[in-house]
Amino acid sequence: QVQLVESGGGLVQPGGSLRLSCAASGSIFSITGMGWYRQAPGKQRELVATITSGGSTNYADSVKGRFTISRDNAKNTVYLQMNSLEPEDTAVYYCNVDAQTTRRVSAYRYWGQGTQVTVSS
Repeated sequence: QVQLVESGGGLVQPGGSLRLSCAASGSIFSITGMGWYRQAPGKQRELVATITSGGSTNYADSVKGRFTISRDNAKNTVYLQMNSLEPEDTAVYYCNVDAQTTRRVSAYRYWGQGTQVTVSS
């Protein structure tokens, strides 16, 4: 099994910054993709950003130029640096990793518990 622990959420004023972290632990053979999604009240969960094992990134149009995803493979950790935050960024943010627990099994997507980000004055 793989466990994900998120941290870094909170309340911030418009224009402010936050950095989210998500550390994976457990029976990990390898991790390929890592990413962040978010879900605002009354809305569906949506992609925020992803990063491959090789470091290629992909962002939702709404966060391009403001958010940066990165990873530390030695620590099995993915980060989301969020700058110039807007009230529309308010949501629960979820991390995910695509991980193999052994060489013989396919990668499976694991999810974090979610961390609340609130942007308000």
